Amino acid sequence: MHVLVTTDTVGGVWTYTRELVTGLIAQGDRVTLISFGGKPTHEQCVWMDTLSALTFIDTDYPLEWMDDSEDGIAESTIFLRRVIAQTKPDLLHFSQYCYGSLSTTTPKVVVAHSDVVSWWKTVHESPPPDSSWFRWYRKVVKCGLEQADVVVAPSKWMLTTLLGEYGPVRDARVIHNGRTAALFNPFGEKEDMVVSAGRIWDKGKNVSLLTSHEQMVPICIAGATARNADDPHKPDELQNNGRITSLGTLCERELSTLLSKSSIYAATSKYEPFGLAPLEAALSGCALVMNDIPVFRELWQNHAVFFRRDDAADLARSIALLSGSPVLRDVYAKRAYDHAMKHFTTARMIEDYSSLFRELLVGAAA
Repeated sequence: MHVLVTTDTVGGVWTYTRELVTGLIAQGDRVTLISFGGKPTHEQCVWMDTLSALTFIDTDYPLEWMDDSEDGIAESTIFLRRVIAQTKPDLLHFSQYCYGSLSTTTPKVVVAHSDVVSWWKTVHESPPPDSSWFRWYRKVVKCGLEQADVVVAPSKWMLTTLLGEYGPVRDARVIHNGRTAALFNPFGEKEDMVVSAGRIWDKGKNVSLLTSHEQMVPICIAGATARNADDPHKPDELQNNGRITSLGTLCERELSTLLSKSSIYAATSKYEPFGLAPLEAALSGCALVMNDIPVFRELWQNHAVFFRRDDAADLARSIALLSGSPVLRDVYAKRAYDHAMKHFTTARMIEDYSSLFRELLVGAAA
């Protein structure tokens, strides 16, 4: 089977794509991969070196959620049509909504990694402004979803939210994201330390919960502090009592090392379609302390310690509880690890996607 996959070079979608592509190729499939959103770094591409069944095309075309992206999306759509005509894949797997509306007889899967409208509503607790850009974005997303053969979301919450915002689709599935456990070390010597990872400038990540209340345990926060290198606006979330350390953006190896030493991971997000970072922490043997939002409850059930939604004081209390009881902390670390190994591995994700792909190909051939 030859699958054409689109991805972006920003955030967790690239990580998800690496797991998907390597898994598909490992089982004998061929992949044409196209990236959008800016050129990837050399470090981002190292994993491709040994994959002879992979053809990679990187582009500078913008992503649909970026400012002033309308013209770029139109141009990238023309480019994508040309690549599809040249490569003739058996199946199309898109990580952007806009390409779901491509006119083609090749089966199309659109994956809902995130969404600007639901992000805005969650973060601002109000509808987004009635601007020309938001009207354009809504139209693009709605058309892409409606014309996809299957829409996939990484959680029931994300799928329900998406359908509630944009209306019904032809077919919809939930396929959980997965990570390769071998990339993480759950057996490292643990320190009495909390880690949290995510874009600090993104209010959906809610990092200020960690810094707006006194903490009794050292906190390390990994993530970009500004949206881009030219952004003059530095967030004030990192002002605290000296127990907070901002590490900036870490590479995967650095973050994996940090997680292997940490005993607790704080998942503070108020908006999260899935959450790869908590999964990576669980695979690293960390106990999870999580904001009590629906998606975290859905995915982690009783395998994490939940604090009252967006309550900084209760977050600090929950951290102190686990820090003060190594036995309880180890219990929750094992719960999270076992749950992750059962439900959120790359092998399980590839199995689910392969089953869906075969189903679509049989239907296309009928």
